[in-house]
Amino acid sequence: MIIHRLCLLSGLVFVALAVPALISPVLAAESAGQRYASCLRTANLDPGRALALATEWSKAKGGAPAEHCAAVSLVELKRYPEAATRLDGLGRAPDMGKLRPEIFDQAGNAWMLAGDADRAVASFSNALTLSANDADLYADLARAQAMKKSWSEAEGDLNEALRLQPRRADLLVLRASARDAEGKMKEARQDVDQALSLKPLAPEALAERGEIFKHAGDLPAAKRDFESVLKVQKTGESAETARQELDEMDATK
Repeated sequence: MIIHRLCLLSGLVFVALAVPALISPVLAAESAGQRYASCLRTANLDPGRALALATEWSKAKGGAPAEHCAAVSLVELKRYPEAATRLDGLGRAPDMGKLRPEIFDQAGNAWMLAGDADRAVASFSNALTLSANDADLYADLARAQAMKKSWSEAEGDLNEALRLQPRRADLLVLRASARDAEGKMKEARQDVDQALSLKPLAPEALAERGEIFKHAGDLPAAKRDFESVLKVQKTGESAETARQELDEMDATK
């Protein structure tokens, strides 16, 4: 299912947050901001060194910027549970203000990378408690529910996401995948057809429609969609899925 395959592709991108809101009052805003940006750059290039720098900075009362850089470094080092735990703690810090939903969202994504769907659901739910009108947060929560194969809950979360942004083709594809997993073939097909009307030849929509055709027993139609995916996308998740499906079809001839 698309929603299950994409559960780890939900945008775990750690970028510099609003530095003034994160800066410890002990440090001058300009120097702390520069240090934060430098630490994040180092995390991408040499995460081990960045973690050491962030740890020392934290000891020197670097506050939230130091803790966030340490978490980013841990993600880059693939130490996902540690990163997620730090991010959850940072999200609960009383001085985070409006940044808390974003931090909890990052924690949820880190828990997904760690393979802990239950904690991911908790972190995303915390984010939504603070920012209830964010369609992307509902989509992230749906992906976490998909990791648990809680398809009804995933569909419900995507219903909320689409209530907020009804013309999002990517959200329609995700809901189609959840409905397909529930056996709601008619509704799944409606979603994917609407996604393709909004974004013709979208590879993820074509791949999901191919899956739906396959599950409905229409292998020729499924093959056409998988072949169409490879015409518009040579690399990426949808292309990889299409190739795997076509290889399986060829192997069973």
